[in-house]
Formats: sequence, structure tokens, C-alpha cells
Amino acid sequence: MSNLLSLTTTQLRHAANLKEKIEALHKQLASILGAPAPVSAKAPKKSKMSAAARAKISAAAKARWAKVKGTKPTAKSIKPAAKAPAKRKKMSAAAKAKLSALAKARWAKIKKTGKKSL
Repeated sequence: MSNLLSLTTTQLRHAANLKEKIEALHKQLASILGAPAPVSAKAPKKSKMSAAARAKISAAAKARWAKVKGTKPTAKSIKPAAKAPAKRKKMSAAAKAKLSALAKARWAKIKKTGKKSL
């Protein structure tokens, strides 16, 4: 194909007419054959895995790791037994009453100044 800059104006007009005729013929052909369905460029749907399937996969993975860790202990993986966390002591009724009184006093002071929040 020759360079567009080297074409004369008559040649350019002739090329434009030919292009228009070709487009018109394409439209006629599409109307005769039926226009092809437009292809959408949507992203494919993500398949969702059910909770039961995820649970099965998780259980299988945990079983594999238990097998690996149970059969091949390494020097790095052996740790001393961790101490059980100390149980929290229950607060006595007197301590609760004392904290409640302090909080009420704090709020009374704040409300006295006219504030609605800390």
C-alpha cells in the first residue's frame, strides 16, 4: 500500500468512496445473515466454595501437618511446655461497689460542668 501523503486528492476521494461502499456492503451482509451477538468482555464468574468443602479442605490440611509434625520433630520445633495461663481472679463485691462509686462521682462531676461526653 502506498503512503497516504504521496496520494493525490482524487485518489484519496476514490479510496474514501470505496471504504464507504465496503461498509455499506458489510451492513447489508449483517442484515441478511443476522447480526452476530456482541461479545461482552466480562470477567469470568468466580466459583464460590461451600462452607462444607472449605471445612473438608481445612481438616485435610491440618491432618497433613499433624502427620508431618508428629513423625519428624526437629530440634528447632521442640519447645518447652508452655505454662497454662493464670485464671483471672473474680472481683469482690466490695471492689465492684468502690469502682461503681468512683465512676458515678466522675460522671456527676462531668455533668455538673455541662459536658455530655468525656
